[in-house]
Amino acid sequence: MKLQEYRSKEILDRHGVPLLAGRTATTPEEARAAAEEIGGPVVVKAQVLVGGRGKAGGVKLASDPDEAEQKAREIIGLDIKGITVRTVLVAPAAEIAHEYYLGLILDRAAKAITVIASAEGGVEIEETARTNPDAILRLPLHPLIGLQEHQSRRVAFFLGIPADLRKDFGRVMRGLFDAFVQSDADLAEINPLVVTDDGRLLALDAKIVLDDSALPRHPDLEAMRDLNEEEPSEIAAREAGISFIKLDGNIGCMVNGAGLAMTTMDLVKLAGGEPANFLDIGGGAKADKVTAAFRIILDDPNVKAILINIFGGITRGDEVARGIVEARSQLEREVPMVVRIVGTNEAEAKPILAEAQLITADSLDDAAAKAVAAAGGAA
Repeated sequence: MKLQEYRSKEILDRHGVPLLAGRTATTPEEARAAAEEIGGPVVVKAQVLVGGRGKAGGVKLASDPDEAEQKAREIIGLDIKGITVRTVLVAPAAEIAHEYYLGLILDRAAKAITVIASAEGGVEIEETARTNPDAILRLPLHPLIGLQEHQSRRVAFFLGIPADLRKDFGRVMRGLFDAFVQSDADLAEINPLVVTDDGRLLALDAKIVLDDSALPRHPDLEAMRDLNEEEPSEIAAREAGISFIKLDGNIGCMVNGAGLAMTTMDLVKLAGGEPANFLDIGGGAKADKVTAAFRIILDDPNVKAILINIFGGITRGDEVARGIVEARSQLEREVPMVVRIVGTNEAEAKPILAEAQLITADSLDDAAAKAVAAAGGAA
C-alpha cells in the first residue's frame, strides 16, 4: 500500500525526522488559506502516487498566498500519468544548498533491510542507477541487530554530509529506520533530504510503501489508504478476500494458490497470450467467492476469455465445478471459459462442466492453448 507524501511525512515526524510538513488542500481557496497560515514563500505539490510530479507540472513555487491559490488552481485537476490530482500539499519553501537521496528497502535478495543512499538527490533513484550506478551506496543491515551507529556514519561519509551535521544525520537515519520497522514497510525514502542554506538538515519529500499483509496490525495506517488512486477491481478483490493484481492482457486467470497462479500466467505467455490479471481465489472456491472473482475479472473490458485452473487438495473439484456453473449463470457478460480441475473429485467435476458446455482441459499446457485460442489467438 503506497502512502501519499503528506501521510509519509506524518509517520516520519512521529519518529523525529526533521521536515517541513505543511498543510493539504483540495481547493485553490484552501491552498491560499494554508499559505497565509504558513507565511512566506511556499511550494504547492500535487499529491499523487506516481513519480515525476515536477516534470509534469505538479510542483510549483509560490511567493505569496495569491500566487499559491493560482498555482493550486493550475495543479488541481491536472492529469499526471493517468491520475487526476485531487489534493495538493502546501509546504514552506526551503533554500537548498545540497540534495541527497536516502532510502530503506526490504531487499529479498539480500534477505535484509538495505540502505540505499546517493549524493544525487532530487531525481528518481532509478535514473541515477541507470546513468551513474557508482553514485549509489547499498548497505544491507543485520536482520536481527538492525541499524548501528557506525553504519549511519558510513552513509554520512559516503554522502559527504558536513561534519557539523553528522549527528543530525544519525538522528534522521534512526528515525527513518524506526519508521520503516514499526510500520512494517517495504520501502521508506526521503528524496530529497537537503542541507539548507542556513545549515539545517530537512526531509523535503517522503515516500512510504507498506506491506499489505501486515496492515491488520496497523489499523491507523490502513486508514491512510487513498482509494481514489486504486483500481476499483483491486478494491473489490480486497473486500472479497481475493488476492488480485490487474495486468494489461486479455486472458483472465482464476486460480487457487499463488504459485499455481504464477505458473498459469507463465504458460499463458508461453502459449502466445497475455494474462489480464493475477488472481488467487484461495481455498474453498464457493459459489459466492467464484462469482466475486468472475465479476472482478470481467470488470476489465479487455478480457476476452477466462482460464480457470483449480487444484483440489482439501478443496473438492465437484464443489468448485458447481460453484463455477452457478456463478456463471449470475454474470451479465459472457466470455469463453476454459476450466481445468485436477485433484480431489476431479472425475465428479467433469460431467458437471460438460453439462454446462464449458471448455475443459486435462493439462495446464492444453488449458493455456485453449484459452489463447478462445481469446482470439496469440497476442
